Amino acid sequence: MTKSNFGKKSRPKKSVKQKQLSNFAKDPIGFRVDSATNNLAEIIAVAQEEEDAAQENLAAAQAWRSQIIIASMALSAVIAAILAYFTNRAIVRPIAAVTNVAVRVTEESNFELQVPFTGTDEIGVLATSLNQLIAKVNNLLSELKNEQEMQAMQNEKMIALGRMLAGVAHEVNNPINFIYANIDPARNYVEDILQLLDTYATEIPNPPPPVLAQAEEIDIDFVKEDLMKIFQSMQVGAERAKSIALSLKDFSRLDAATPSPVDLHTCLDSSLLILNNRIKHEIEVVRNYGEIPLVEGYMGLLYQVFVNILSNAIDAVEERAKIEKERSQQAANRPQNGDKIEEKSSFSPRICITTELLDGDSAIVRISDNGIGIPPASQQKMFEHFYYKTARYGYGFGTGDRSRYCS
Repeated sequence: MTKSNFGKKSRPKKSVKQKQLSNFAKDPIGFRVDSATNNLAEIIAVAQEEEDAAQENLAAAQAWRSQIIIASMALSAVIAAILAYFTNRAIVRPIAAVTNVAVRVTEESNFELQVPFTGTDEIGVLATSLNQLIAKVNNLLSELKNEQEMQAMQNEKMIALGRMLAGVAHEVNNPINFIYANIDPARNYVEDILQLLDTYATEIPNPPPPVLAQAEEIDIDFVKEDLMKIFQSMQVGAERAKSIALSLKDFSRLDAATPSPVDLHTCLDSSLLILNNRIKHEIEVVRNYGEIPLVEGYMGLLYQVFVNILSNAIDAVEERAKIEKERSQQAANRPQNGDKIEEKSSFSPRICITTELLDGDSAIVRISDNGIGIPPASQQKMFEHFYYKTARYGYGFGTGDRSRYCS
């Protein structure tokens, strides 16, 4: 019963709604609403189309953006490659060239190489400095080579001179030995003749007048007294000549292959004897010789060392003597109270030679003088090879060479 009532009531309500809708559709307002609905649908459709077009444009823009990014990256890579090329050409290649030249100079010792790069930047300054350094080293090596060649030539000359001196000393020593060996027999013979004359004078107190005249003419008493002095001076001269010949012979032993026992005192005395013409009586030579044994060494080279050191010492004292003399003359030429005062130099040239034994296995030879000395600038170079202390080029040996021989 309830269902049937519900069914009866619903039919009239549906009819009313349809009727209202029908009336609304016929009404102008409804027509307008329907037109507005249609327009709204068209607008929605157009908006949908525009949205679809916008989506398509957005997708195209994103595609362009990707392309632009890829192109920018490619362009950046190209620019980076170009910059790297120019950077390599401007920096890396010059540095590599400088490094290559430096390595080749070090490994090959070829100082003729130069860096083929010039410029005003830091690398150009570095390359120029390296080229200047290589050129200076090359010049120094050329000078050293020339000095070595000159030294080798001088050594060859000294060896040749030494051999010639040895030959001359040998040839001179033979006649000197003849003279020296015959002095004593000749003295004995003369003494015998003088004794015979004395015996004759004793046995014949009144000789004939011609004998007395001859004895008075030659002054027989003076002859007897002076003849022995002549023999004595002949013996001293022969001994000196013999010593000089032996000194020259020892001095000439420059090419000895092995060392031999050397008496340093004899070596020093012989060196002084060779330089005696420069020493004479103007330079005082003080010998403070100690008790030292024979030493192993090269006699000829030691002679050469001592002769050159002593020669330099003589140069030094002679130079100071000259300076002192000029100073005294200048002082004498300055008038004092209208009168010139003569002053003599109080400087006395002196060379002192001292030898002593050190620690039982080393001998020390000290040669000093009171000359002008060695300038401080030269003292730092005095033990370098081929360095000459004397102002006159070609005199003596460098102190470095002498230290090499003595060591």
